[in-house]
Amino acid sequence: MFRSLSVYNYRLWFSGALISNIGAWMQSTAQDWVVLTQLTNHDATAMGITMALQFGPPLLLVGVTGWVADRFDRRRLLYVTQTLLAMLAVTVGVLLLTHVLTLPLMWVFALALGIVNAFDAPARQAFVSDVVARENASNAVALNSASFNMARLIGPGVGGILIVMVGTGWMFLINAATFVAMLLALSLMRPGELVPRVREPGAARLADGFRYVAGRPDLIVTFIMVFLVAAFGMNFPIFASTMALEFGKQADGYGLLSSVLAIGSLAG
Repeated sequence: MFRSLSVYNYRLWFSGALISNIGAWMQSTAQDWVVLTQLTNHDATAMGITMALQFGPPLLLVGVTGWVADRFDRRRLLYVTQTLLAMLAVTVGVLLLTHVLTLPLMWVFALALGIVNAFDAPARQAFVSDVVARENASNAVALNSASFNMARLIGPGVGGILIVMVGTGWMFLINAATFVAMLLALSLMRPGELVPRVREPGAARLADGFRYVAGRPDLIVTFIMVFLVAAFGMNFPIFASTMALEFGKQADGYGLLSSVLAIGSLAG
């Protein structure tokens, strides 16, 4: 079950990703709470716009970002994206602590975060195949999923408690600090032990992918279902945060609701 952890580079990757993901969930909890309670008067529409700006770019740029992840050195690409994400977190954290953050600035941050994540996510997912051999790939992917959901269980709950104790601005700075773990993991990896990969023309790979999906009606139906569920059934942060407010709870209550969602994912 844990055979991928016998690989030195993967142990570094797994540890760095777990720490970084916990920080990311803490920041996500703080971001939702900031928009809902500090920048607006419980305006769920403003929160929806923030989420759309953040999660729209990965969808719109999927062709470009996938090509970049296939074409360039993923380790170096992750250096860039992780550094940019840390810088964005520091910027918003400072703006919050100095009380100069506004809703339009938060929207700019959400858009920038979405653009950087659009390049970061496919590179992170594909990088697993660079770290472990093919026979361990499925095990590594399963461990990555468990790590992500473990972070989703820990991050919002801890983040909600810390928001009540020290404020939202510090969550962004804490998240920025967790990127050090990922950057350190990338730095300590042994490049000679990474799995070599054959680089094919990105345009050809993208075209082949579209042709393959077009010839598989079952995949088309699956993609449509995933899109509909993601678009209309995955707005949990909006529901959970407004629900917490309606029941008179603070950020710790919202964090607890968000953490509960991860229990089902881990159990599955």
